Amino acid sequence: MYEMSEFLHFSEHTLQEVCLVIMAIVYTLRVAWLLRFKAGKERQAPTGAADTTPRRGILYSWFIVANPTGMESQRTQPFLWMQFVVFHLGVVAAIGLSFVIPYAPSLLESSGVVLALQVLTGAAFLIGVYRMFRRISNVYMRAISTPDDYFSLLLLTVWFFFAFLAVPNSTANGEWHLLTYFILTAFFLLYVPFSKISHYLYYPFTRYYFGKSMGYRGVYPLRSTSRP
Repeated sequence: MYEMSEFLHFSEHTLQEVCLVIMAIVYTLRVAWLLRFKAGKERQAPTGAADTTPRRGILYSWFIVANPTGMESQRTQPFLWMQFVVFHLGVVAAIGLSFVIPYAPSLLESSGVVLALQVLTGAAFLIGVYRMFRRISNVYMRAISTPDDYFSLLLLTVWFFFAFLAVPNSTANGEWHLLTYFILTAFFLLYVPFSKISHYLYYPFTRYYFGKSMGYRGVYPLRSTSRP
């Protein structure tokens, strides 16, 4: 039992810290590489409304993901947008848990905190199961899916499940669930920078250039129109 406890301590601290450092180094190198590329200059005169600027376009573009009416896919498929929100809140909760358990375990003495984390990770797990089923059963999703898509989604779904089990931070029935959660977390820290999950690293850059261009052209922010 003592050996298992030592292994759990290693998994919660040393293993996570080493993997975090490796991920930070990889991300630093990738961001430095991205910054080598400069956006091309606009070849047309500013158009559209005079009160729309590149700066406003950038801000609007960055936060459009939180605006359910800002994108056509979000307006026409609100259920999928809600899935997106809950799924990513589950990611935040599962990541935060990997810091709370080793460094601030007293937070989990609150039944409200435990309930909130379990609701988010549990809901994210169910959405992961649904997304996997949808990706396999939908002919269009299958056509655009790669092995990395399936592997990443499956791994995330399993990770949510063990995060749900790990939330109470209890070893009353053994440590296997905590060990599995932290080993999966460490694997993610090493795998994510090289997988399609790293799309969030590109998000600020792509949305910056897109918003800047659309703001210059007078397109962003979008304006709602009402029919007479």
